[in-house]
Amino acid sequence: MYIILIYDIAMDNGGPKVSRNIFKICKKYLTHVQKSVFEGEITPALLAKLRMELDQYIRDEEDSVIVFSSRNERWLEKEFWGVTDEKTSNFF
Repeated sequence: MYIILIYDIAMDNGGPKVSRNIFKICKKYLTHVQKSVFEGEITPALLAKLRMELDQYIRDEEDSVIVFSSRNERWLEKEFWGVTDEKTSNFF
């Protein structure tokens, strides 16, 4: 499956450390697109593993992660407004 993962971490007590850890974990599984946005092809098993790793850091009352999924990246359309980043040219 193809996913787009977006996270929002509260920058209060411990927030910067949580954000760094979330970033590092996501980078192991997906392609970094922009600030707190990742995308890529992933198996259901690896997605479950990613979620387990993220669950160690996500604070339920302060932080959020949103995952958009599709069976295949070809079903998604991407349109750039402003600067186009070549790192994200792998799906259209």
